[in-house]
Amino acid sequence: MARKFHRKNRLSALTEINVTPLIDLAFALLIIFMITTPLLEQTIEVSLPVEGAKPQPEEREEFQSISIDKSGNYFWGPDQVTIVQLADLLDTVAMDPAPPVLSIRGDASIPYQKVITVVDMIKERKLSKISLDTKVE
Repeated sequence: MARKFHRKNRLSALTEINVTPLIDLAFALLIIFMITTPLLEQTIEVSLPVEGAKPQPEEREEFQSISIDKSGNYFWGPDQVTIVQLADLLDTVAMDPAPPVLSIRGDASIPYQKVITVVDMIKERKLSKISLDTKVE
């Protein structure tokens, strides 16, 4: 005998809810929350600037070193400069069509604001190749 797969009364209401799309939605939301939760927990106080891993090998590029010693003096390579002279040197570098990587080396004992001041000066001139040097243990 053949089976019939049609409903007896087509106008009757369905009494069952299809929960498959709801389960798929729940799993999708669970995965989204699992991925985004660790990203929200980045408000932990950290102690910088010591680096524990060996530096990764980079492509060889031209670089210019900007150093700040523990007395707060600025250096362009080996030469001591004032903040005004540093601004003039950064203006000169900004005019170069292929500017070098600017390597900022700040003593660990200086106020962090000194380093941020140099970074702000670099960003004002639209220079984007910046390297903050750290000590490797």
